Amino acid sequence: MKRRDFSLAALAAAGLPVMAQAPAKKPEEGVDYLALDKRVPTEVGEGKIELIEFFWYSCPHCNAFEPRFSSWVKNAPKDVVVKRVPVRFRDDFEAQQRAYYVFESLGLVDALHGKLFHAIHTERQQLSTAAALAAWADKNGLPEKKFTDTFNSFGVATKARRATQLQEAFKVQGVPSLGIAGRFYTDGSLTQTMERALQVAEFLFGEVRRGR
Repeated sequence: MKRRDFSLAALAAAGLPVMAQAPAKKPEEGVDYLALDKRVPTEVGEGKIELIEFFWYSCPHCNAFEPRFSSWVKNAPKDVVVKRVPVRFRDDFEAQQRAYYVFESLGLVDALHGKLFHAIHTERQQLSTAAALAAWADKNGLPEKKFTDTFNSFGVATKARRATQLQEAFKVQGVPSLGIAGRFYTDGSLTQTMERALQVAEFLFGEVRRGR
């Protein structure tokens, strides 16, 4: 979903398929992916490649991509370090952005990340405020007070601020989208499908390994 399309009408339309297989061809810079003008520092060790998935819980396309991406992550190359980064295109995105970092801080991403997508897109729950998210967390095994205390912590605030900085550094225009090695950016608008975007990311891993 493009940055400019984050409206209630666009969310209601929720339908574009993202899993169609695109014809195989060598990815082209400026067509299938963009090289950043300024490299973004990564937080991985020597010999590792960072892959960032930018997402928003209320984005229908992120919801559609999540099962495929989770499956891909389980079989990711051993030198690839995956990071999920929730975006904040508007101030009202911040509650969901912080919710992800609550899960991460408490070691609950595997338990609650997919469940929150399901609650929003399948159960149609309205979960865009801190209070609503805390109540939802409580019903899903994370006590409301613990959620709220972590949500308001300095650590989560710092991570959320850093996430927004990364979003801007990669010039993210829509979600879901991918940042590769602090050097490259791709998304479904460039590649036509997110399946193709993953293929482009894999191509760029090879470029990084070859010293590009």
